[in-house]
Amino acid sequence: MGLFSKKKEETKSCCCGGSCTPETMKQAEAAKGVSGVKVLGSGCAKCNALESAVREALAELGMDTTIDHITDFTQIAACGVMTTPALVVDGKVVSYGKVLKKDEASALIQKVRG
Repeated sequence: MGLFSKKKEETKSCCCGGSCTPETMKQAEAAKGVSGVKVLGSGCAKCNALESAVREALAELGMDTTIDHITDFTQIAACGVMTTPALVVDGKVVSYGKVLKKDEASALIQKVRG
């Protein structure tokens, strides 16, 4: 039968659906390796709640670290995250897909930096 012998054409696309450019990919790769604390997400209520919990956890731990809130989906995908909100500590994804409480965020930060 002719239907089963046809090969599918392979299309090369990246995780963002092919809308990225070499320049945005370079920025995303550079941002991935930078140490610090990042909250990845679109800026919705859940992402903002995670950022607030992380800010409280850092204050409780006595760490004066800035929190970057990444909303660019090319950069989020470059970190290997497909479900937001996500938390990245020193280049390592420690949580994704849920809003952490202050105690949970504190434990994860200590685990990575301890």
